[in-house]
Amino acid sequence: MSEGNQSECHCKVRIDHSLNEDEINHVTSRRVSALECLKKHGIRCSLDDLPNIALLASGGSERAMVGLLGSLVALFQDDLLDCMLYLAGLSGSTWCMASLYKEPNWSSKLNEVKDDFEQRLKNGHVRFKDKLSTLKKYYTQKDNFSLTDIWAVLFISEIVKEIDNSTFTSQRSQHSKDPYPIYTVTDMQRRNYKRKADLMHELDIMGDQASSEINQTDVHSLSDPHVEEAGKVLLTLVELSLLVLREEDPSSHIQTLIDSLKELDKEKKEKLITMSKHVNKKNIKEYTQYICSLHSYWNPTCIEILTIIGKCIELVTHWIWGTTYNFLYNMIAKEVSPSIFKEEKRRYADAGLDINSPFLPLLRKERHIDILLSLDFSEIDPFESLIKTEDMCRHLDIDFPEIPEVSEEDKSAPKDFYVFEGPKAPTVIHIPLFNIKNCGDKEEIRKWRKRYKTIQPPYNRKRIDDLLEKAEMNIKNNTENLLTVIKQKIQNIY
Repeated sequence: MSEGNQSECHCKVRIDHSLNEDEINHVTSRRVSALECLKKHGIRCSLDDLPNIALLASGGSERAMVGLLGSLVALFQDDLLDCMLYLAGLSGSTWCMASLYKEPNWSSKLNEVKDDFEQRLKNGHVRFKDKLSTLKKYYTQKDNFSLTDIWAVLFISEIVKEIDNSTFTSQRSQHSKDPYPIYTVTDMQRRNYKRKADLMHELDIMGDQASSEINQTDVHSLSDPHVEEAGKVLLTLVELSLLVLREEDPSSHIQTLIDSLKELDKEKKEKLITMSKHVNKKNIKEYTQYICSLHSYWNPTCIEILTIIGKCIELVTHWIWGTTYNFLYNMIAKEVSPSIFKEEKRRYADAGLDINSPFLPLLRKERHIDILLSLDFSEIDPFESLIKTEDMCRHLDIDFPEIPEVSEEDKSAPKDFYVFEGPKAPTVIHIPLFNIKNCGDKEEIRKWRKRYKTIQPPYNRKRIDDLLEKAEMNIKNNTENLLTVIKQKIQNIY
């Protein structure tokens, strides 16, 4: 490997198909634990014949986060968690992982960790003042401020009830007893995605209202009630604008906006109501600017909030996600596609935009995975990620089980345990979150899916408890089935 431009930091980059040394050492140690775990269930084999088992969890916002937590707790209580060499997630399931991996060796004390996590979800709160302060920090200090920062601060913090600034590097040496974690993202330049911004046109939504300098006001000088009030109005405005640009129904957000501005004088209130009756893509700029022109009603210092929100909408309009410098820029290596080296920056987005389950990183042949335990937390079709993965694996010549044609009945009322096998492929165990075993008939499954939609306000206590129970049931109802598949795989290895 040679470098086109030498970096001043003289950093080394390893490009190789083999796994890095830390992963090899971690998994080697974990396999010993897995062998002991299977012995507790009366399954005996040599270390050489031990199947490599990976647990993977799909995306699905808070539904996936809470669902994965419940599944892990059940695996822990049934003495099966130590069988898992890897834990891979994407989108909502990584929110659960990120919380767990902040606690050193969490899998050996999961009941206690779960209690703390659950209490934060039920009782925690992040003030808008703190969100705005964090956004301002990101906006002014980061070279690559993007929608990922906005999404984390404004949306994910509402669900996980904290702003998490921890790093993977800080956790690297703290998890010798835990499954090896894999967090999945999508490289936008390597995939030909249909941008969700396709329905959005170029908008200077904030116009002159957001032209002042970001540093003109100290956000901490604003009173908490005042910041909360202004913040809610502006965030509602952002969400309303996106709905209109995507040609979705904005009526609920319009009503929320009108209600939140109830103390306007009569003339302004009547104008707002009149403009709100016919909001569309043609007049959304005018409508947004009118709302912003009312900022003097809140406080002149709210111009800072307008500036940040204006930048947020600009990034949404251009669909600019997780931008970071490409450390491979201008390098040369035969093992890597030349296109990787051409871009000074790379953009990474939620992997749920394409295949909503992290099969592909686990199918890397160097990881030698024998059993994939797939937990599906999708909102509607629990087989979509399987079918997409099979199609991509066929295209890339990767061994993956053939997925038989799935009936509409199975999609709307799935069973709680599916096994897919192929001659050279890893065995895939697939468990849909809501199924006929833990919910009942098709109508009950429909009700549960409707109750836990992907985009909705954070769950209350009861919803968290009920979802944890459903996810735990899926594991506890299938403990013997899991062990049977493991035994069969060992026999095949022999």
